[in-house]
Amino acid sequence: MKEVKKGLEGVVALDSQISFIDGVKGILKYRGIEIEKLSDLSYDAVSFLLIHGKLPNAEELENYSLELRNERRINRRLLDILNFCDFENESMDALRTAISVCAHFDEDSHNISKEANIRKTTRLVARFPTIVAAFYRLANGMEIVDPDPSLAHGANFLYMLRGKRPTEIEAEAMEKDFILSAEHELNPSTFALRITASTLSDLHSAIISGLCTLKGPLHGGARKGVMEMLDEIGSKDNIKPYIQERLEKKQRIMGFGHRVYKTYDPRALVYKEIVRKVAVEKGDSHWFDLAEQIESTMYQEFVENRNKPIYPNIDFYSGVLYKDLGIPSYLATSIFAIGRVSGWIAHCLEQYADNRVIRPRAHFV
Repeated sequence: MKEVKKGLEGVVALDSQISFIDGVKGILKYRGIEIEKLSDLSYDAVSFLLIHGKLPNAEELENYSLELRNERRINRRLLDILNFCDFENESMDALRTAISVCAHFDEDSHNISKEANIRKTTRLVARFPTIVAAFYRLANGMEIVDPDPSLAHGANFLYMLRGKRPTEIEAEAMEKDFILSAEHELNPSTFALRITASTLSDLHSAIISGLCTLKGPLHGGARKGVMEMLDEIGSKDNIKPYIQERLEKKQRIMGFGHRVYKTYDPRALVYKEIVRKVAVEKGDSHWFDLAEQIESTMYQEFVENRNKPIYPNIDFYSGVLYKDLGIPSYLATSIFAIGRVSGWIAHCLEQYADNRVIRPRAHFV
């Protein structure tokens, strides 16, 4: 009998040129370039890299950014649908529905040729932020803020969300958030959408598969969990009792540990520094200080009682960032999706280019 690996842990399912992870050394690369270097670029440049396989030159980046900015506006009928539906303040439900509706307005919807997919790619990357910001404002009885073509991807999202231009550091933080979220090999949502693409279903359908999977609290929903945990802990005095109680009950501490990384998640290190900068600019380091103390307590708890350290993952300090930016927790997962859509598209295009239906077997018991 062949060995069955629960959750497909460690099973290599396919070849890919999109990203590389070394979980022991804490390395993440997009298309062979370290995430630490990429985090200093624009999201547009990283999106181009993932989708087209190389960093753009100056002219390519200018053209790509212009294409994205020209495609930011969404159909007014889509706004009517978002306004009509009751999503009970869960932004992933709204985003999932919106992308499904977008397919009806897209003349290339069922065309999976390379040329059509590239056209759809630009629309999807450009409109994800607009949809999330529009949902937030509609859900809170506010007027929609139209996209500003003079602003970069991250800055424009914060502008549409809050109705005022962000500071340079806030804009930098949002841009880095999207870059750090953009790609991470065969995580659950990416694997789900590659399965969909492998059936030669269209790009919108594949992206919806990714959205449905990302919503789960054990995947993208962990950021929302981190934000709720920070609220529940509230002060440094509550950290140790909170952690000990949850560990005694064999419950997870949101934002810690990773299926792949056995050391510090390299994305979390970048997040931590930008969160520090945002806190300093605000003149209020409450959430950052609380997070650092939670990290320290978790490390000590695991070393003392389990003889092994545990480190924050991408969700931990991203949750802290959203707290400092005044972003409500119910938007956290959909904001993750804004960054991740470029990586998702890259995987769909790679699957279409060398396709074989993904159809594993089960061991009957």
